[in-house]
Amino acid sequence: MLIKIRADKFLWCVRLFKTRVLSNEACSKSKVKINNNTIKSSYIIKVGDVIIIKKKLICITIKVKDILNRRVSAKLVENYIENMTPESEIIKLKASLKMPHNYREKGSGRPTKKERRDMIKGLKNYFES
Repeated sequence: MLIKIRADKFLWCVRLFKTRVLSNEACSKSKVKINNNTIKSSYIIKVGDVIIIKKKLICITIKVKDILNRRVSAKLVENYIENMTPESEIIKLKASLKMPHNYREKGSGRPTKKERRDMIKGLKNYFES
């Protein structure tokens, strides 16, 4: 029996998105390409399709090995997709996670000139060490 599955449901089933709504939004915002063509969420996935997903700072590239019709555990995802993401994208993600972030309390307003100088000094010290 031939299984037909929509792109948004497939991306949710193989755990690339936390909810089906998020995968649907990514498709409608042109963040998902299949075989270098932007798609709608109703696109029918086929075996052998190469899917490129723009998530945050990186582009995740996967190849469809098999079709499934329901969400599977994280251990079984390897049976359905092959990760083809370039090493440079993975390095870019790891580097962004190590970057220091300055968080301000909600409602505290814009930083003063002194606070801004202190933040910049902290960043310089991080990169020099």
